[in-house]
Amino acid sequence: MALIDDFNAAVSKSKELTKRPSNEELLDLYALFKQATDGDVSGDRPGGFDFKAIAKFDAWANKKGLSKDQAMTEYVSLMNRLQAAYS
Repeated sequence: MALIDDFNAAVSKSKELTKRPSNEELLDLYALFKQATDGDVSGDRPGGFDFKAIAKFDAWANKKGLSKDQAMTEYVSLMNRLQAAYS
């Protein structure tokens, strides 16, 4: 249960950063969060000119096969690094 508690605490901390992380860091946070909470990406890749949705889909797809526990662990680790850098 400690991992879930650490993950939930990291999610809360993500809303308290005083500076905005880079787009790459934000995409990594998004992808790890989605992988940890929803598992592997599903559905079709967005098309057209919705570049934000495409980037988010691709970031999540790159985490395919990562276990939920591993995704939570990586999310917590990334959040700890971001908190040290951006708080």
